Amino acid sequence: MSFLSAALGRIKPSASIVANQRARELAAQGRDVIALSSGEPDFDTPDHIKDAAAAAMAAGKTKYTPVAGIPELRKAIRAKFQRENGLDYGLDQIIVGTGGKQVIANALLATVNPGDEVIIPAPFWVSYPEIVALCGGTSVIAPTTASDAFRLTAETLETLITSKTKWLILNSPSNPSGAAYGRDELKSLTDVLERHPHVWVLTDDMYEHLIYGDQPFYTPAQIAPALYERTLTVNGVSKAYAMTGWRIGYAGGPRQLVKAMDTIQGQFTSGACSIAQWAAVAALDGPQDYLAGRRQAFEARRDLVVGMLNQSKGLHCLVPEGAFYVFPSCEKLFGLKTAAGQEISNDEEFAAELLDAEAVAVVHGAAYGSPGHFRISYAASTEQLEEACKRIQRFCNSLS
Repeated sequence: MSFLSAALGRIKPSASIVANQRARELAAQGRDVIALSSGEPDFDTPDHIKDAAAAAMAAGKTKYTPVAGIPELRKAIRAKFQRENGLDYGLDQIIVGTGGKQVIANALLATVNPGDEVIIPAPFWVSYPEIVALCGGTSVIAPTTASDAFRLTAETLETLITSKTKWLILNSPSNPSGAAYGRDELKSLTDVLERHPHVWVLTDDMYEHLIYGDQPFYTPAQIAPALYERTLTVNGVSKAYAMTGWRIGYAGGPRQLVKAMDTIQGQFTSGACSIAQWAAVAALDGPQDYLAGRRQAFEARRDLVVGMLNQSKGLHCLVPEGAFYVFPSCEKLFGLKTAAGQEISNDEEFAAELLDAEAVAVVHGAAYGSPGHFRISYAASTEQLEEACKRIQRFCNSLS
């Protein structure tokens, strides 16, 4: 009998983490690597947030916290939901975790049984189906296409719902595609969900503050109040506030579900880091005006990268509405060979050969459930992005 659990056999390592590690290994060998594989803002955590953390340490706020989070942070989260999303949650409907990933895992561990189905639109964040598998559930992948701008349609959703469906996971703006749902598009999905009262909605709003142009952000429970009692609204401070390493995610949802998540977390990790929680209070309650400037910087980078990729031989890249990723197609390059004679037959080989030839790290699209594409994070300096795109152009032009 194997020493390792059967659950471990159901999951695989994160493709983005693997890509980042490979980039680090090459850099350690002296290669001039440009890693566009990490979903992490390159901006620093704002000073007022770091000052709040230092003040918390100086005040001795370094002890265990309540499992669900310190009351001050849950109050700040409640105010944020009211202010920005029009959602009213009691403090006992809010939970804080060690990053959004733990919050999602807690929710699925608390609800998913073997045989339960979870609908996940593709392309998807790599961890969604792995967490479902760890819980013993079955991921039902909902395909999307570039013609639909990588957005799930109501028609597709309707065909995938069965008596076994437990959850729909919806991520907008999306990692990896950057697709964001407008009000009408989201309403068409919530109309379907209202007809299926056994289906719950887990909405991952982590990139809420990174939507470009004039498109406002909407979340399902805001659009469809009838879904409020079966929607878990997940968010965090990682992306908008450049606090990835602080590891604070949170959610608002029905009391019974949040209580169950609290039980799970109480046995796994207990409360999140006390200092990080006080920093998150400052992030949510403090000034928000700087977010617009960072959003504008990301939008300019997006336009640069999309423009240069679409000038590359064999690549086609949509203009995403949000997040800080692009998800170009590389299918037209399949069947071509590198200068060393290696044939490119899929997106994983494209990413591997690009890294080997030009030291640019990207993540292949099959890892996100959409073969034929690859993901670039443009959370990097303009200089790095320009150089990376020149290298990508050179690599694509070298294929024959």
